[in-house]
Amino acid sequence: MRDEHPLAQDLGFLLSRASGVFAKTASEALSPLGLRVRSYSVLAFASEEKTGVTQRRLAELMGLDPSQLVALVDELEGNGLVKRVTDPNDRRSKLVSATAKGDRVRSEGSRRIAEAQSGIMADVRPETQVELNTLLRQLVFPNG
Repeated sequence: MRDEHPLAQDLGFLLSRASGVFAKTASEALSPLGLRVRSYSVLAFASEEKTGVTQRRLAELMGLDPSQLVALVDELEGNGLVKRVTDPNDRRSKLVSATAKGDRVRSEGSRRIAEAQSGIMADVRPETQVELNTLLRQLVFPNG
């Protein structure tokens, strides 16, 4: 029955709906850590670069308006999970990096998300999961 519905062929709808399912699952998994999907994502990007990532770059990576990103960074900084420092290469920019506490919380969040989302993907063959991940990375990070 599901395959007969017109939206079963609409890639935009399917991606949006899948995103909603994954985001809800991730939010529930992150809730005990006091995080939501967006704040976790900022923390994850900030954890990748030990020297920090600019707020502008974070906004680009996440597809957010810079003002939305500032509020997320403010919240994370207030909870001691990230810190901001002036970029030595451009004094007008701030670099955001994870604190040691932020690294620990990000690691725990990653574990919780993976565990929660494994249930969603339980009926999908592992090789299909890898292929889906590869395709989505190509869409989201086309030059990466």
